[in-house]
Amino acid sequence: MDVSAGPMIASLMVSVVGFAIFWFGRKQRRVPHLVVGILLMVFPYFISSTFLILGIGALLGGGLWLAVRFGM
Repeated sequence: MDVSAGPMIASLMVSVVGFAIFWFGRKQRRVPHLVVGILLMVFPYFISSTFLILGIGALLGGGLWLAVRFGM
């Protein structure tokens, strides 16, 4: 297992954003926010590449934006 600062910092950043989105979704009772928030908090545990963590986080954030934009 490679222990370097890049993936750990990226994982922390993505997880903190995921927690904030989850918290907002829980307060507002918004299912898309809950799901994306949980995914953002959990998926970095399984990926060890900094760019992959940030890329998947951006895709999930963009997917949430599209879901909200189209009325989910």
